[in-house]
Amino acid sequence: MRRRALAAALTTVVLALGGCGGSPAKPRPAAAAGSASPQSAAPSVPATPGTTPPSSSAPAAPAQVNGNPNGRASVPAEARAVDTSKPSRVVGTGTPGSCTSEAVVSAVGAGGIITFNCGPDPVTIAMKATAKVRNVQGAKIVLDGGGKVTLSGEGRRRILYMNTCDKNQGWTTSHCQDQDHPSLTVQNLTFADGNSTGDTTEGGGGGAIFVRGGRFKVVNSRFVRNRCDQTGPDLGGAAIRVLSQYHNQPVYVVGSTFGGASGQGGVCANGGALSSIGVSWVVLNSVLSYNSAVGKGANPARGGTPGGGSGGAIYCDGNLFTVRLAGTLVEQNKANEGGGAVFFVSNDRTGTMSIESSTLRKNPSAGFETPGFPGIYFLGARPPSVSSSSLTR
Repeated sequence: MRRRALAAALTTVVLALGGCGGSPAKPRPAAAAGSASPQSAAPSVPATPGTTPPSSSAPAAPAQVNGNPNGRASVPAEARAVDTSKPSRVVGTGTPGSCTSEAVVSAVGAGGIITFNCGPDPVTIAMKATAKVRNVQGAKIVLDGGGKVTLSGEGRRRILYMNTCDKNQGWTTSHCQDQDHPSLTVQNLTFADGNSTGDTTEGGGGGAIFVRGGRFKVVNSRFVRNRCDQTGPDLGGAAIRVLSQYHNQPVYVVGSTFGGASGQGGVCANGGALSSIGVSWVVLNSVLSYNSAVGKGANPARGGTPGGGSGGAIYCDGNLFTVRLAGTLVEQNKANEGGGAVFFVSNDRTGTMSIESSTLRKNPSAGFETPGFPGIYFLGARPPSVSSSSLTR
């Protein structure tokens, strides 16, 4: 899918919240639930892949908590963590060494509810191959790291892949682009150093996770230092790329962090954290910071450029879809072209966006953005609705 050419680049504009028409209304920004930065509390994620050695004397480390500590958005039942008290399979036998890439790949391929038993301390599993969901292996796949597990792509490969239209993973319906299964949930996990550069499947993108079809959600997880191709007009999602969801139901992202500190963000042509075509998102009580869209030339690519550079944190394209940010902090993201925080283009102008009890700040757009909405480039049914939120340069 490719959208129509963008309007001529807009000049950087006022800091106030926007309304309809050429002279946006200027309501006073309210104090936002997402106003405090959680950087100081962000735990360090090991940059060197491999498993963490066991500790014989230290007590068990507490489970990592992610997302925006000041977020107060209500989380609907379907967006909450899945009960994994009765797992279908367990990766590991109680030691770091037993938690291997091969074990993760096998468990994901077998499906069901997957937990980890890698010992009492945090562990990083260096993925030697991408874990791929087999569509024929059941309706539900859940990966729960218990707040102690990092899956690392070692800067060489994508970490997790699900595609209901990939015949190599098994077709289960005659309408793969719109089916309700599998349902994939990742929770209490860290995804580090994923890299899908050079992978052209379904147009590329999705440095840590690529999803097409079924349903997908993320709960209490962290994404750091992920990468995808740095040029291209429409590919994106250094952390996550999603194409199509059942009946256009949303991808939920709850209590999760993308980047979180300088040097930890994702980098891609578009969408330094999240990217999609024709997919709706609900992002609750989360943090998206220090992510970058580094392409040049926008979409479609200007003459003499490779294209890309939009949506420092989030890049969304397609026709009818929605984006909702609530209780979420979006800061210090940047785009070489449009939308340092969010790039949203609904080709048929039916899409809508809402921002609730959130803070968007310091998200520079080097090329263009929508007047009255710092860090956002938006084309849709009507201007984004903004309530109890702060949007500043």
